[in-house]
Amino acid sequence: MKNDKRITAFAKLLDIMDELREKCPWDKKQTFESLRNHTIEETYELADAIIKKDLNEIRKELGDLLLHIVFYAKIGSETEDFDIADVINGICDKLVYRHPHVFGNVDVNNDANQVVKNWEQLKLKEKDGNKTVLSGIPAALPALIKANRIQEKVSAVGFDWENKNQVWEKVMEEYDEVQTELLTKNHEHLEQEFGDLIFSIVNAARLYDIDPEMALERTNKKFMRRFEYLEQKTIKQGRSLKTMSLDEMNEIWEEAKKFD
Repeated sequence: MKNDKRITAFAKLLDIMDELREKCPWDKKQTFESLRNHTIEETYELADAIIKKDLNEIRKELGDLLLHIVFYAKIGSETEDFDIADVINGICDKLVYRHPHVFGNVDVNNDANQVVKNWEQLKLKEKDGNKTVLSGIPAALPALIKANRIQEKVSAVGFDWENKNQVWEKVMEEYDEVQTELLTKNHEHLEQEFGDLIFSIVNAARLYDIDPEMALERTNKKFMRRFEYLEQKTIKQGRSLKTMSLDEMNEIWEEAKKFD
């Protein structure tokens, strides 16, 4: 590959990281553990920029996240466990191995779903016999994202509905079970049934190519915009939400919906 601006830019970042690690008191004392929470924060900031479709902010946040990757690799090189070349070569080897339809002679008929299935099956072959379909899912993932990943992984090995429309029967079944538990007033059982209902809705979203995390976050933001409109208009009228009736609040709420 020719020495283009991408290689020059990446080399510049590596040189800066070397300087920071040697001369900056804060950078010198960082460890894998101390950086972990910062990395999580940067990841969420990138996710937020993506939801906002703010391309300039996405660019900035990608840079912040790339810095963390380089930082971890630098620490690894100091203990001679791994360096940035090992990190890059590792992901390159993995990508070539898991894309036999690109770098080999496997035919997927231009089917993205088949690519996913092949990917998951190849992952199982990479480790020893102790690796299971679900063993690669991080325990610390937020529950909604984890539910979606669980369903994606089991689907890749054939554990899925024959027809996606069948999922709605499961959603309604779980809804009915919630209604039944509401009558028993057993909080623990009700919590379990709510979990089952949410899991089934996440599954439905997946089957219709909807990212449930993205969908819910968009709804969160929409609700916040509408409520802030309600709150600000109430303040301008010299009133308080605490003294307003629900009908009065709903009237302003309907106004807010016009600005979505």
